[in-house]
Amino acid sequence: MNNAPILVVDDDPNILSVVSEILDMEGYPVTTAADGAEALEAVERSRPSLVLLDMRMPVLDGWGFAAALKARGVTLPILVMTAAQSARAWAEEIEAQGVVAKPFEVPQLLDAVERLRVC
Repeated sequence: MNNAPILVVDDDPNILSVVSEILDMEGYPVTTAADGAEALEAVERSRPSLVLLDMRMPVLDGWGFAAALKARGVTLPILVMTAAQSARAWAEEIEAQGVVAKPFEVPQLLDAVERLRVC
């Protein structure tokens, strides 16, 4: 199994906790960030294999995070996690590889993670 962590980015501490626990129970290493700015630091620090990204966050939102990655020449698979009805359009805007609508079912999340995670 790839040892690079999955980066979970969400300003809701409950979402961070639940998603992290789910992934940890499945044996995935996980790192978290509460906004896009923290996420950029985490990318530099840990080079994640996948980013699970909320779009609406303070400090730096999902669009800003994706733009900053692109400007730095960093290419990572991104799975958008959002409750917004515009989820698919938002994912296309930032060239994300997938979308999981909140609230999500655990199997749905794990299937998407397994499909998108860099090996």
